Amino acid sequence: MILILTLAIVLGTVAGSLLYSQRQARAKTMTEWAVGGRRFGILIFWFLNAGEIYTTFAVLGISGFAWAFGAPAYLALTSVSLSAVIGYWLMPRIWEEGHRHNLVTQADFFAAHYKAKWLSVIVAVAGIIALIVYVQIQITALGLILRLTLGPQIGQAGAAIIAAVVMIGFVFLAGLRSAAFAAGVKDVLMLIVVVVLCGSAASSAGATSMLDVFDRVQDLYPGIGSFPGRQPDAGLTSIWLMTSAVNVALGNWILPHLFQLCYSAGSRRTIRRNAVLQPIYSLSYFFIILLGFAALLAGIEAPGGDTNAVLIRFVAREYPAWAVGLFAGTACLLALVPGSVLLLTAGSLFSRNVLTPMIPSLSERSALLASRLSLIVFAGIAVWLTLGANQSLVEIGLSAYAAIGMLAPGVYFAFLWPRANAIGIAAGIAVGYIALLPQMAPFWGDLLPGWDTGLVAMAINAAVAAIVSVAVPSRDRLSPASA
Repeated sequence: MILILTLAIVLGTVAGSLLYSQRQARAKTMTEWAVGGRRFGILIFWFLNAGEIYTTFAVLGISGFAWAFGAPAYLALTSVSLSAVIGYWLMPRIWEEGHRHNLVTQADFFAAHYKAKWLSVIVAVAGIIALIVYVQIQITALGLILRLTLGPQIGQAGAAIIAAVVMIGFVFLAGLRSAAFAAGVKDVLMLIVVVVLCGSAASSAGATSMLDVFDRVQDLYPGIGSFPGRQPDAGLTSIWLMTSAVNVALGNWILPHLFQLCYSAGSRRTIRRNAVLQPIYSLSYFFIILLGFAALLAGIEAPGGDTNAVLIRFVAREYPAWAVGLFAGTACLLALVPGSVLLLTAGSLFSRNVLTPMIPSLSERSALLASRLSLIVFAGIAVWLTLGANQSLVEIGLSAYAAIGMLAPGVYFAFLWPRANAIGIAAGIAVGYIALLPQMAPFWGDLLPGWDTGLVAMAINAAVAAIVSVAVPSRDRLSPASA
């Protein structure tokens, strides 16, 4: 029953997505494939954008993080709301630049604003690296679900390869429109799953109500509901929460797939309404954290020390087969949809901003083909990273945010400080990545205890970019984007 329900949900959603995409417009150009023709309305944009909140990072990662650490999982609640506030100001400006200059990728923006194609190549490579790390999250989670549905005879490597193949096949056929449809189905199913699981989570954990779960877990593990949480030695203090939340919020819209997503909106009103409503989604984390605490009360152990699989084991042990199948099928979509968008964006960056500068005569059709074929390479790298990783999904996600945060000063300066130039931005990126090297971690830990290293590196990046831009002024740049 578990396997049948999982296949029904996944295959049904994929078939509906492809049918919807073909009825709307078949993706024959990079613009249609990568940004949906720039015509998404409020509803489609809402599901596609908010769908980046309901991912395996949120459901499996945050529940496992709550199980392992407790209060530090509240990072999800704060970062989503802060991101929406920044998005209300930033996203319309990105959208306007995209429509004005017919931009397709994030690197296009850097090339257009700073008038430096060489900078766009640097930005594209940096973006691809961050996206591959983020794809690793989705492949890891999808692999766990596949092992739940297909059985333990499927090893980690086999599950990861199957997950990557499914993602590639999905995004290869149609592009962003398919992902938009699937995101809507995924979000509706996720609401149903949350209601079903939370409705009986208390009884499964021996509590009388959802609120009693929080009381009981606090009694059994004193301090789990306050900082630094269940494992004080992990260094997840309130300072860590604040700096990490700010870093995630500042870097969220800098992620290339969300940056590119802004171009797909049909109007400025679509984007701003989405930003106003988006914090509502952060309320769902209360229930996701609840499930992590319920698993802890129920005596669930992390299989092989993998906290990412805690919720899967809890559901598999405490719920009937039909509920497990519903959860597994929905969880597959939680990985499939965001993972597909991530791969699509990485392919767009490669063909348009890395390959085309080297082969200027590349046709639109050839660029689209190259973009699709590059997905195989990027997915393969993500699989390789997955096989050698033992981090939680939250830790992997924060690493991705730290990496992409190095592009944030270039974006914010573009709208706030006309004096910034390509040389300064490139210098800031270089120094910022040096600050993120693992060898620098002990130094930052001693100098700024508890601080998120990504935020520290972003601040250094911005300072270097400002200093170099003043020292080496550039006369050849566009005027700042209008409000």
